[in-house]
Amino acid sequence: MRKLIILGLMAATALPGAAMAQSRSEVRHSQHELREEQRELRQAQRHGDRRDVREERRDVRDARREVREDWRDYRRTHRDAYRGGNWRAPFRYNRWNQGQQLRPVYYISRYYISDPYRYRLPRVGANQRWVRHYNDVMLVNVRTGRVIQVHRGFFW
Repeated sequence: MRKLIILGLMAATALPGAAMAQSRSEVRHSQHELREEQRELRQAQRHGDRRDVREERRDVRDARREVREDWRDYRRTHRDAYRGGNWRAPFRYNRWNQGQQLRPVYYISRYYISDPYRYRLPRVGANQRWVRHYNDVMLVNVRTGRVIQVHRGFFW
């Protein structure tokens, strides 16, 4: 019975992600197609091929608008990933700078960003972690507590 309940909960959390309008990879693919269209348009202009250049420019402009709308929709459907403001921590906000040293309470595993690729953060090195501090994201050396990099207002 316990396994059945756990399976039901897992299915309930997985289904909304599968039913979204457009996935991140689809949005990225449409961005790639847009870049290809822009490249083709530039080549046509260079070779003096003036047939329908205005129409092609209009198509590229519309495609750009669609890509922007797709990203807006993606961010709207994944609001939990980009939400800010309602972040509670047992300490007050500090404006940390690169090179400062944190106390361990600021970078315990509770505040690690477990999936940095979801937020498009770069890969970390050995003994480094992305840590959330209110709406800021910091790259911290967990061995020494030194701040390596800071992104302020990352979660707006």
